[in-house]
Amino acid sequence: MSKIVNVAIVGCGGMGGGHAVAIATGSGQALWMTDGSKGRELAPGDTDLKTKMALSGTFDVKEERQEWARRQGFNTYNSFEEILEDPQVDVVLVATPNDSHKDLSIRAMRAGKHVLCEKPVMMNSKDFEDVLEVAKETGKVFYPRQNRRWDKDYLTMKKLFEEKTLGEVFHIESRYHGSRGIPGDWRGIKEKGGGMMFDWGVHLLDRMVMMIPGKIKTVYARMTHVTNDEVDDGFIMNMTFESGITATVEVGTCNFIGLPHWYMTGTKGTAIIQDFQDKGHMVLLRSWEDKDATPILMGEGLSKTMAPRSSDTMDDMPLPDFTYDRNELYSNVCDVVLGQGEQIVKNEEALRILKLMEAALESDRRGTSVEFE
Repeated sequence: MSKIVNVAIVGCGGMGGGHAVAIATGSGQALWMTDGSKGRELAPGDTDLKTKMALSGTFDVKEERQEWARRQGFNTYNSFEEILEDPQVDVVLVATPNDSHKDLSIRAMRAGKHVLCEKPVMMNSKDFEDVLEVAKETGKVFYPRQNRRWDKDYLTMKKLFEEKTLGEVFHIESRYHGSRGIPGDWRGIKEKGGGMMFDWGVHLLDRMVMMIPGKIKTVYARMTHVTNDEVDDGFIMNMTFESGITATVEVGTCNFIGLPHWYMTGTKGTAIIQDFQDKGHMVLLRSWEDKDATPILMGEGLSKTMAPRSSDTMDDMPLPDFTYDRNELYSNVCDVVLGQGEQIVKNEEALRILKLMEAALESDRRGTSVEFE
């Protein structure tokens, strides 16, 4: 195998087309319906993917997506089988609806190709265990694309958590709120693996468990069906970790005023990020000694407990800024395939997330909390 890893994409819709642009330009940015010659500018710390990987071509069952790829100057295959027969292809990137991931991944590995698979990697944990057996049998790499570990907002909150900037963190909330319902495609169809737990939940849960170490004792989840009866159009999920830390993960598609994207509170401070455009801020306590307060009028009564702190007891500060490699996942795939690195997004981690989502769905069916680990 050459030092440049050749990638062919099966499924050239929204995500697959974005991957094609990201790889072809070397920028790593998956853009929607863009000019295939354009990508984002590399920032300090970013890997130039042109030094590590190349786009062999794409295939999609829809002719309009084939035509789009050709207009961008990308090579197009006439079938999935043609990808598998191409000796130049090192990696097959699976970017099709969720229900086809298992079959395509197994066929690719048995044809001698490594696999980079969109999330959620499979429809259930049993299917993923079957796929991992084939990876073991063939000696091929299977890599889950759980890419939102590289979102700046997540890395910022993870940094606060690990450095104990807020003291001992005892509760974290992470959510996405939208107001357009489920997209009008396969994401609203159960047999295709639709629903917000499978679409967004996999990302939020993956990030949360990568931040908070240790086992999860209990899970309680409720799915919503405001705009769709077939699959969940949102959910609220609460987890209690063995350490005592609690976490809330929430997705909503019928929220016309959104709650904060991130909310983290600890013994010495609180941090918040409102949305993707918000850089966020944190309030740090100077001392716990100043506990007394003058009661305030709240509605028709007085409260001393809820009286706000004066500004001289707290510091309101911006969240830390830092440089990181936004293209690290793509880069790591190449290193692993070439035998030059260890997998960052590990298969056992992706399997745990699938089992955690299954526990959430079971909690919703039963209407009670369930034990997890």
